[in-house]
Amino acid sequence: MTVVSSKEFATKPAKYYNLAANEQVVIKRGKNMYHLTYKPVEETKERVYHEPDDDFYRSVSVDEFRKKLVVMLENVDKKYQNTCK
Repeated sequence: MTVVSSKEFATKPAKYYNLAANEQVVIKRGKNMYHLTYKPVEETKERVYHEPDDDFYRSVSVDEFRKKLVVMLENVDKKYQNTCK
């Protein structure tokens, strides 16, 4: 196990990232200690597709959203049109 100060880690992070692949690295900052852990990225060659859920079926299309938004903005405009004069 290697214990390093936060100042030393900040000056040479690549060194300690590489070291973490082979042994435990602990960064000491004041009274606290942080463990630097190494986990290789697992590459998946196959994409994962999920089935549509209830949120998907409750959603609205972009066109429907635009129509409702225009109506809502027109209502807001009418409401505040008389108060700004």
